Amino acid sequence: MHICSSCVEGYHKKHDILSPRTMRQVDVGEDSGQHDSAVPPPGNIKFLKVGTNSVVLTWGFPKELKGTEKFRVKWSSLTEAVGSLVIKDLNTVEINDLQLGERYFFSVATEDEDGNLSRWVKESVLTAVPPPRHLFKDHSESTTLSLTWTKGENMEGIPHQFLITVKSPAKKPFVICTKSCQKTLSDLEPDTEYSISVCTLLNDKTSDPVSITVHTELCLREVLSIMGLEEHYDIKLKICNILKITRSDTEIDMETAESLHEAFLKRLFMGNTNARSVKYMFSDSDVDKKNVINPLDLITALFLCSDKFLQQKIIEKMVLCQFAVPLLLPDSETRELTMMLWSMREVVRTFKPLMQAFRGSSTEERLVQSEIALISFVRLGKHFLSKSQMLNQVLSNTEQYHDIFYHSGLECGDVPRRISEGLVDFSWYLPCGIRSVDKFNEPIAVANLRGDIRTFVKQFTFLCQSSAVVYIFCDEAEVEYLKTVQVKDVRAKIILISSKKGKSFRLKYMTIKPSIKTKNISETKRTEKELARALQESVSRILENKTKKVSLENLAERARSCEILVDEDTDECKTGLRNSRLITSCIDKIPEFKEQELPCQGIIWKAISGVQMEHCRLHKVGKLKTEDYRKSLEAKEKEFKKKQHRFEMTPMISNFVKGISASEAHCSFFLKWMEMTLEDFSRQQLSALLDQYKRLKHESPKEKDIIADVEQQISICSLGMQHFFRECGQRYTCANGVPEFSNLRKRLEQLPYYFAQLMLDSFPFELVDGDAGNIPMKWMRAVLAELHHLIQSNSRVKVISVIGEENSGKSTLLNAMFGTRFSINRGMCTRGAFMQLITVSKRVKREIGCDCIMIIDTEGLKAHQMIQDDHSHERDKEVASLAVALSDITVVTFSKESSTDKDFLRMVVNVLARVKVADKKTLCHFVQVDINEVSVSEGKKRDKELLDRLNVLIQRDAEINARKLADLVEFDPYTWSWYLPSAWKGTPPMAAYSTDYSETAQALKSQLLKDLKKCPERDDLMDFAKRIEHIWKSL
Repeated sequence: MHICSSCVEGYHKKHDILSPRTMRQVDVGEDSGQHDSAVPPPGNIKFLKVGTNSVVLTWGFPKELKGTEKFRVKWSSLTEAVGSLVIKDLNTVEINDLQLGERYFFSVATEDEDGNLSRWVKESVLTAVPPPRHLFKDHSESTTLSLTWTKGENMEGIPHQFLITVKSPAKKPFVICTKSCQKTLSDLEPDTEYSISVCTLLNDKTSDPVSITVHTELCLREVLSIMGLEEHYDIKLKICNILKITRSDTEIDMETAESLHEAFLKRLFMGNTNARSVKYMFSDSDVDKKNVINPLDLITALFLCSDKFLQQKIIEKMVLCQFAVPLLLPDSETRELTMMLWSMREVVRTFKPLMQAFRGSSTEERLVQSEIALISFVRLGKHFLSKSQMLNQVLSNTEQYHDIFYHSGLECGDVPRRISEGLVDFSWYLPCGIRSVDKFNEPIAVANLRGDIRTFVKQFTFLCQSSAVVYIFCDEAEVEYLKTVQVKDVRAKIILISSKKGKSFRLKYMTIKPSIKTKNISETKRTEKELARALQESVSRILENKTKKVSLENLAERARSCEILVDEDTDECKTGLRNSRLITSCIDKIPEFKEQELPCQGIIWKAISGVQMEHCRLHKVGKLKTEDYRKSLEAKEKEFKKKQHRFEMTPMISNFVKGISASEAHCSFFLKWMEMTLEDFSRQQLSALLDQYKRLKHESPKEKDIIADVEQQISICSLGMQHFFRECGQRYTCANGVPEFSNLRKRLEQLPYYFAQLMLDSFPFELVDGDAGNIPMKWMRAVLAELHHLIQSNSRVKVISVIGEENSGKSTLLNAMFGTRFSINRGMCTRGAFMQLITVSKRVKREIGCDCIMIIDTEGLKAHQMIQDDHSHERDKEVASLAVALSDITVVTFSKESSTDKDFLRMVVNVLARVKVADKKTLCHFVQVDINEVSVSEGKKRDKELLDRLNVLIQRDAEINARKLADLVEFDPYTWSWYLPSAWKGTPPMAAYSTDYSETAQALKSQLLKDLKKCPERDDLMDFAKRIEHIWKSL
């Protein structure tokens, strides 16, 4: 510190340093003037501190000096004398206002009371050079590394350079000199730790170094190789690859690193909320844990290695599990960033904003089209708390916590990320309309950037331009960096969540223009719980202020302007959309559209079906001779078919046939666009009818005639892919009426091949028409014949079917167990029967004795129906009987209430008894749904009661030639009965799939596969088609 001139004169002694006074230039190489040898010199000069513009020096007191100790100090640079001073009784002085990086010469002499000077003691020193600031890794790959830093303090305008020193274990250190504040290092070794230091170089003087340690990545393909995915980076995984029955479905094995992706997907497709916590047994070679995989890397790898349709299915399942999904996906090989718009298109949810909840209404829509406020969370510098864990606390409802965003506190979450740095994962918060449950009254979209914004400027820029608000987690020491951030067109509010080394937190509002300024908007928070509450309040205030809302669809253009790829910008996707719009743009009123554009499946097909079924039933034969009656029916059928043949090929079905006959990729996109658009049409036009149907079923179940009428109206106003598929089937059966060598005839005759290919690609095939209650036999035989040839005649098939009570979750259960794609419609159940092919790996083929498994989903059994003149009330029992007759294993589902409902149980018994007539005994499992926490003893008691009730019904039915259930079906007394918990845990839409449900479904699936081993081998698909025809006619 400085001291005043009074100290020099001795008036007071409360300071230790004098202000310098200008002196004439002194030759510091020699003494100026004579010195008195009698005056003892001071001890050697030492420098206690050397700064950029100041030094602190000290020296020893003379041993022989008597009286007041007084010292004269002077200093100069190489070019000029700078200053001098005199101090008393002190031997330490701080000299300020020096130039940084300059050499200064200091001299100290003792001065006695007469003004005589001792010999001068001399020493020189270089003032310090400011070190660089904010050194960080800008980008890292396997062999390259980019570093960025800012100039040292007060270095602007001063010419200087930087020295970069690079050290690694395997190579000698090397030094790079540069004038820039950015440097890309190349030709590095993959998977190697480098220690890198940067210092400022000024006038041959270097600053203290600032250092960083960086571990170069394995190249992307090497990381994929560890996971067993390397080949799929080029040849993408498909849905059918994941649904294939493999050893992991039949055996319990500890996962290896190479099998983690399969284990994750199998669990995810079953709705297991623990899917991300997959881990594997370390081998001896994994002692250093280099092959341990962060789940975010696994998810990133799977999206990079999956085709567009598997990506959609993965996101659909992740959303059901309340997992965050990728919004911006990084590819570290191409260094490209992709917005996952297409992958999110299939997500449809129902939610209730507060105002709609007051009116008793809700919103059901495709979330990529929803106008919702986007809230983004990013990090600057090193993390002082888990940002993702904090978000989970903010977003989880009061009744249940969800780990929506994976974080370091979860299994392998603390493993360094290799390929998922720069990922922006994404989730929605959707209110249910219940104040005591909802955290927020309005829906919000939440984006979470993985990594430092200094490294991922493109992602940060996109979020700043797209979001309503961006929250930046940072330490107060890092805030200065934000002044250097170059982000154009910032439209979001910026709120800092600043911390003092993680010990306290405060929210600050930050303005960018005209200059960066911050303003405190919260009190200091001492705990993470307090911070979570402050964040929730902050987001709520933003929503109350009518902040801007965006849809993901509209953000695609913003992404393109930020040089981010959009996954829908492929030729196949655009062509598929264009071709689908040739059809969907013409749909106005669904009943009229079906009548005009899909005529072959309408009244005429129902009339044909009625005649065919009457030919077998002979319900109206009356007094006519049976043979004469059948001839009259055959004549009617021919006449109806002639009328059906007269229908010309409509433009819409012609465009549909062109769409499915395109290349595989074009066809797949065309069908998916069609499916999603038709779902949106149905949602708009059927919403009121579905609500009415649901209300009647719940409040007025005895109003059978009204319920039947509403159900009929729903059927008339429904339009889905099954209607176009039916029309194709009917057109194929009418192909004989088309000129033999025409292009149209050729296209129609190719239809079975295209549909067989769809079955191989895991599309369900309609076995029984749910409207006509019939099977188009010619069409079914042709498709199965083509499927038989497509799998090279290796088509030995075993069959698993599900029958049971209406609305008992049959489709949901099959989808959970086998990953099937059976439709789950709000308020409506399956009509007719659908089947889906599941392929089997070579090893499992030998174990279970078949090449593939056919899964059959059926219409629900309705115990209390009105009798109809056309006998349509019998359709559910006929469909169930067909499924049982075809099946090696039958799963029967029903509710707790129906387990004591004699009418329902009698229906089940009759269905099983009809199979006995067909000389077929299936292996049965009975599943009670929505049953939680049943003890072993309680379960045994319920099982016995159910079995006793079934046996009593069998004994009392005079038409059944049996005494007990075992006479009708095979069943294992130890595994025949199952209790399935509720599929959801919590209050939708923020409820997650129940882990108990998923694990019970997994156990049931494993048992079904074990049981298949006991079933006798079956013939191939050609024989299966014959069995379908034979059994249907006999039923």
